[in-house]
Amino acid sequence: MMGRSIRAELVQPTSRNRIEFRYRGPSHLIVAYEQGVRSGGETFVDGMSPSTLRDFTRKLTFAPAGHDYFEWHQLHTSARLLYVYVDAAELDRQSGLTHSSSPLSPRLFFEDAALWCTVDKLKGLVASAGRDSLPYFEALGAVLMHELLRLGGSAGHSEVPTRGGLAAWQRRVVASYIEEHLCEQISLAALARLVRLSPYHFSRAFKQSFGMPPHRYHTSRRIERAKIMLERHALSVTEIGLRLGFNETSSFTTTFRKLTGFTPSRYHRSIAQLRDGQAVQPPGAGEAVQSAQP
Repeated sequence: MMGRSIRAELVQPTSRNRIEFRYRGPSHLIVAYEQGVRSGGETFVDGMSPSTLRDFTRKLTFAPAGHDYFEWHQLHTSARLLYVYVDAAELDRQSGLTHSSSPLSPRLFFEDAALWCTVDKLKGLVASAGRDSLPYFEALGAVLMHELLRLGGSAGHSEVPTRGGLAAWQRRVVASYIEEHLCEQISLAALARLVRLSPYHFSRAFKQSFGMPPHRYHTSRRIERAKIMLERHALSVTEIGLRLGFNETSSFTTTFRKLTGFTPSRYHRSIAQLRDGQAVQPPGAGEAVQSAQP
């Protein structure tokens, strides 16, 4: 899928034979690994040490324009990767508008919740391949550029582990478990057992690592999933709330608005307006929360 300053393609290799990917060009490259485990392989970005990480699920790699990117996989499972190419000249222009002068550095297999959220929405549009989604695709491209500028401004800080937080493998296990059980009630004790900690120490370490308590993180992930489901226009607000474990539409609506500033129905309409190139009404402008909406 291609916009004015952004292009994205979804790759789903299944072969167990050696697979290679390489790139060097005038655009910045973001690789989003939605899923994948390799039995062998190596990933290299010019300016960084190569990585032989086996499980690259929900990881990101960034190769600035003009840098070599190369990786090969001997897959153990099927993989799903999104390649996003960002126009370097347009990003430079945005950098001037935001007064951000930090250079963009290469990054290999990192995690960033905000960037992943935007990339995940892009993936959904690419998978649906609808031409009527192009305005929204370009709007997400603009958001992605701002996320890259933010990432460049925080270079050298986000990779430093937080003292007292969870280890990398513990963060990965807990985050994956929550994603797989979004519609269920998850106890603190169950999460703590996964990473072999007491509930008390787990709760403190989780907040250090994720910036919020486990229950709030679980809720925020539910709402992010709800936003994706609303953008696909396939289900009603009531159906989405029930599928994500909310017993009542009113509780889903209240939680959604608390975290996003919109009711689910208003968010649904705002996405339609973005796709149609219309101005989006700001949240709270004469909007009333309703207990049940189609």
